[in-house]
Amino acid sequence: MIKTALETAPYWLPVVLVYWLVHLWRYYTRSKYNKNTPWVLLEIKIPREITKSPKAMEVVNGVFFQTYDGNQLDKIFRGFVRAWFSLELVSQGGEVHFYIRTPKFHKNLVEAQIYSQYPEVEIYEVEDYVNNIPSYGASGSDWLMWGTEFKLSKDDAYPIKTYIDYGLDDNPKEEHKIDPLTPVLEFLGSIGPSEQVWIQILVMSTMKRFKKPGAWFKKQDWRGSADALIHKLMKRDKLKELGDAATFADAVLSPGEREVVTAVERSVSKIGFDCGLRGIYLAKQGSYDASRVVGLINSVRQYSSLHLNGFSTFNRTTIDYPWQDFRGLRIEWLKRRLFDAYRRRSWFHPPHKRRPFVLNGEELATIYHFPGQVAATPTLKKIESKKGEPPVDLPI
Repeated sequence: MIKTALETAPYWLPVVLVYWLVHLWRYYTRSKYNKNTPWVLLEIKIPREITKSPKAMEVVNGVFFQTYDGNQLDKIFRGFVRAWFSLELVSQGGEVHFYIRTPKFHKNLVEAQIYSQYPEVEIYEVEDYVNNIPSYGASGSDWLMWGTEFKLSKDDAYPIKTYIDYGLDDNPKEEHKIDPLTPVLEFLGSIGPSEQVWIQILVMSTMKRFKKPGAWFKKQDWRGSADALIHKLMKRDKLKELGDAATFADAVLSPGEREVVTAVERSVSKIGFDCGLRGIYLAKQGSYDASRVVGLINSVRQYSSLHLNGFSTFNRTTIDYPWQDFRGLRIEWLKRRLFDAYRRRSWFHPPHKRRPFVLNGEELATIYHFPGQVAATPTLKKIESKKGEPPVDLPI
């Protein structure tokens, strides 16, 4: 076997070398492009009263659907990649902030889109808050941390529980309405002055990355896999097998099955985003509270549904058994990696590439929107006074 491989090396070795050279070149050019891309961090300060439902945020999300990939020369020699964004919820000592990190090129477009739906908000370009805390493991740092990343518990085509399921698509001012973002805000507002919680949602317009059935190299987007799922849920293969013997009873779905099919069809009717979700809890020595870890994990439970989809954790900075990390080196390595991944907002590309999951505009607006009167978190940083225009007949 080894002798045969050595004898045929002149034929397959150049192919392998070329493949790895191309791979390394793409890694180098993309890393350089991402490093040289100027970014800005925008803080959105919301007023004390927002009367719009999360549907307004669903409209805003359209600005993140940037599909331009550049031409082949840009891809090969410049490492050009599709634009992505980071939507962030941050608590610093219990004070809650909304941030959006965007390439500087898209800054004006993002601001205009937000103002078009939320003219009452104020948007400021601010310094990156991650720079206020030394990198985890840095010499002299007295910060402790725990972190995790999230993934969908089922296939991407299954939707999570959205604001429409909570009845927020009509009038958000009604008292019986429930905003699914409220538990997140309440958790963020409950932490102490020497603690911080960071949550980021990485967003990019969805790409064709799913293998197309029956094709070796062709890819399809999430809608293709969703169509196959609907086909399966509708039991069309079974009806085809039965042929003329199929009866009406064979085609009838149970109420639960019908609800799943309806939800999936509604989900794929909207634009989709490749997403990543991670959270970090930080506290100074002496202030670390392990219950915050449970709070961070549970902050996404309200989006879950047993017959549809939900979030589960992975890449947690913890171990199940002591012998998995006898000297504690593995956990420290995991924490440094996760902190660096958050700081870089890295998910879609190296050095911390992850497999994204798909959320449509409705789902994305559910987990990140500017809350209205339903959410009354006292520590949510809001605009104290409302700006107004002077009267047109004011004497000068």
